[in-house]
Amino acid sequence: MLTGLAAASLLIWIVLLLFRGGFWRGRERFVCPPEADENRSWPAAAVCIPARNEADVLSQTLRSVLTQDYAGPFHVVLADDASTDGTGDLARRLAVALGAEDRLTVIAPPPLPEGWTGKLWALNAAVAEAERVSPEARYLWFTDADILHDPDNLRCLIAKAETEDLDLTSQMVELACVSFWDRLLVPAFVFFFAKLYPFGWVNDPSTRTAAAAGGCLLLRCKAFARAGGLAPVRDRIIDDCAIGQQIKRHGRPADAKGRAGRLWLGTSGHARSARAYESLGEIWRMVTRSAYTQLHHSPWLLAGTLLGMMLIYLVPPAIALTWPLHGTALAGLTALTVWLAMALALMPTLRQYRQPLWLALLLPLAAVLYTGMTLDSARRYHSGRGGGWKGRNQAAGTGQSSASRQDSPESH
Repeated sequence: MLTGLAAASLLIWIVLLLFRGGFWRGRERFVCPPEADENRSWPAAAVCIPARNEADVLSQTLRSVLTQDYAGPFHVVLADDASTDGTGDLARRLAVALGAEDRLTVIAPPPLPEGWTGKLWALNAAVAEAERVSPEARYLWFTDADILHDPDNLRCLIAKAETEDLDLTSQMVELACVSFWDRLLVPAFVFFFAKLYPFGWVNDPSTRTAAAAGGCLLLRCKAFARAGGLAPVRDRIIDDCAIGQQIKRHGRPADAKGRAGRLWLGTSGHARSARAYESLGEIWRMVTRSAYTQLHHSPWLLAGTLLGMMLIYLVPPAIALTWPLHGTALAGLTALTVWLAMALALMPTLRQYRQPLWLALLLPLAAVLYTGMTLDSARRYHSGRGGGWKGRNQAAGTGQSSASRQDSPESH
């Protein structure tokens, strides 16, 4: 039985490593194209930032947006979503201090309606205002309020979109790795995300795989409008991937092969999070917000996921470490081979995050923790406290919308 389990895990890893779009190689890394340095006419852009209680980081992050080294016209719209920490006032003062008050508009979104998540409603209000103040914009740049951008990021994004004729250009921003838990779980999170949505497949217009990373997402306005804007995805918790799916399906008229919108998704060297998850609890809350949503709130998919995680990540080290006890050489060698293979697969991601390679051996531990987070995400959903974002429950297991209800203190 042990040999059979180890062999099954080995077979799965062979399929993953050879036939899953090379997700583990980390080849899709954002590089600023040479065209970004050309002296030419640059199209207008509008930047949309949903913000709710971001005063602790906004002085850094908004500064990085307002001071972009971009030769074309761009305007920033910040949607202050009922913040209680002075986010909107801080944004206005910062713009004045930078001499960029004519480049920033701060708005308060209307009351949250039924059927919308809080973040998407704030973002939708920002888009509506951007269309009013910048009707000439060719691109919309969505970025979260806690993301730091290099001064050339907007220029590089638009140069890539223009050169490669992209409808959506998205960077998975670099997350901070400060504590032990960051170092263990952040590279594994990127690894698991890329396994779920292989970036090479996302970027191939001939495939149906679509995804995006909401921390830094550049949209061609025509494609965004053709896909229906944000209304079709208004209730989605994993909103960035939902936007990517809409753009790939409807972003432009399909060609003879049925290909529509063109996407690019990769890891970023030009944008990073201003916040670090310094404790396991912070990471746990971040993941439980959307883990069960990824499984379509299905108990059957949850059960299959738990069994799959055990077979893929937990069985190999368990059999290898208990080799002296069970004494089955073939099972032990096969399991050890699988464990080493998964560790090698994680190493490119660890290198990107400048982390010690020995952490690759702890990938099974990271998998155990993420499995626990997924279970907790399901528990929270079925208790009516799912999808928490900035004090709101945005997914409830009671059959009714909970977007306007306040969450319990533990989820803040």
